[in-house]
Amino acid sequence: MIVADKKREQIIEGAIKRFSHFGIGKTTMNDIADDLSVSKPSLYYYFPDKKSLIVGVIEKVFNEYFDLLKKKYNPDASLEAVLYQTIDIRNSFFMKYFMLRISEGMPDIFSDGGMKEKLTGLKNSEKEFYAQIFESAQEKGEIKHENMGHVAELYLESLLGLTNMCIVELGKDLLPDKKAVNRMTLKQKDLSTIFTKGLKC
Repeated sequence: MIVADKKREQIIEGAIKRFSHFGIGKTTMNDIADDLSVSKPSLYYYFPDKKSLIVGVIEKVFNEYFDLLKKKYNPDASLEAVLYQTIDIRNSFFMKYFMLRISEGMPDIFSDGGMKEKLTGLKNSEKEFYAQIFESAQEKGEIKHENMGHVAELYLESLLGLTNMCIVELGKDLLPDKKAVNRMTLKQKDLSTIFTKGLKC
């Protein structure tokens, strides 16, 4: 079982390298098998199709991101400082894994009920974590609202909107430069300041 898990992780790592360099749409399962020098039957044993491999990659990257969020979270810091730090973490992952976001040529992973459920679970985990951040700030008397789950959802969707605007401005075939990401980061931090002030008691 340990050997199987290790092999699965090696395939995911290989897929991340290939996806990050060439994009998901331009990568085939044959490319990944060739990169790793594994047989196609062996690859398909762990991942029956490209959709399942993409979900495996998303889970791996999300868990790495989520573990860092939780590790860096300081409940004693101000809400604004906490949100600023989460933005810095989010955008470091945005830069590192930008090519994973390019969706042209990607299979519709949401058409599979099981995969959609997995991805929805990841999204809900993030929302619950942010709800805890806002609830902690409320307990300290920084902010007040009757539904922190709703607050977390609005906040995350607002961040996503600013991220998508950055992607649109760049164009689908371009990699983000530091200036573009810095502009996006400043907007997200401005949003966080406005958001925090709007929730003040």
